[in-house]
Amino acid sequence: MRGVRGDRIKTGHFDKLFLAINTVAITLIALICLYPYLNIVAKSFSSSFSVIAGKVNGIWPVEYTAESYQIIFRGSRFFRSTWNTVFVTVIGTVLNLTFTLFVAYAVTRPVMPGKKLIMILYIITMVFGGGLIPTYLTVINAGMRNSLWALIIPSLVSPFNVILMRNFLNGIPYEITESATIDGTDHFRMLSHIIFPLSLPSIATISIFLAVGYWNSFFDAMIYIDARTKQTLQLYLRDIMTNVMQAELSGFLDELAGSLADDSIRGAAIFCSTLPIICVYPFLQKYFVKGVTLGAVKG
Repeated sequence: MRGVRGDRIKTGHFDKLFLAINTVAITLIALICLYPYLNIVAKSFSSSFSVIAGKVNGIWPVEYTAESYQIIFRGSRFFRSTWNTVFVTVIGTVLNLTFTLFVAYAVTRPVMPGKKLIMILYIITMVFGGGLIPTYLTVINAGMRNSLWALIIPSLVSPFNVILMRNFLNGIPYEITESATIDGTDHFRMLSHIIFPLSLPSIATISIFLAVGYWNSFFDAMIYIDARTKQTLQLYLRDIMTNVMQAELSGFLDELAGSLADDSIRGAAIFCSTLPIICVYPFLQKYFVKGVTLGAVKG
């Protein structure tokens, strides 16, 4: 007993030491990853002289000023592009999640004919794509050029999300759905009253994947959208980074150009474009971890 008890004490101390080292290492890695972003935010609130002189090397602004944000918010294009991005993110996430849930539910039903073939076809699309040019021609011939739907419909169902959702649904006891079927419940009522509430962790996880993907979508918007009124926030940010938006803000820039640096304006744009996702993620983090774990283990 003493030997066993002594071994337990030694193991306990080792576990505590390992946990402490692990915590310090993860904290340092997190700070290293976070530092560049905080430095950009500090530059966005610093004066042009301090930024050009290289005085803003930390995470605190030097000679605080908010003129960069005045330029960003003064242009109407920022609000148009933000609204376009919000539309694509919300509508795309809802539709993608709905179709993903429908497909995953169908391929987990024992009475579904050809469900293995359907999953094989979905998996094939993960390995072999149609290519950029065929996809572009398909979207253009469908009349979706300069349309926000071109950023939603082509990627309406993700095979990876279908697999994740299917694995999660397979972990739901079949007796629950079977008893509901015996009571006369149809498939839509089954989805809305039984499957959906039980799948909230997996749904929250996939929602984060989809929302971040739609919010950060850049390449699709670049090749399908030409009209400025339809461009997304990422294209607006690209224009700022490449200094192409001078015509849009020329009047206001003439007033402040002498007191601002390009890095300050870029930092303000980056901060404004990433803030919504940063604010949403903490509320869904617990569902994210739980959903990924359950969807990966259960099959």
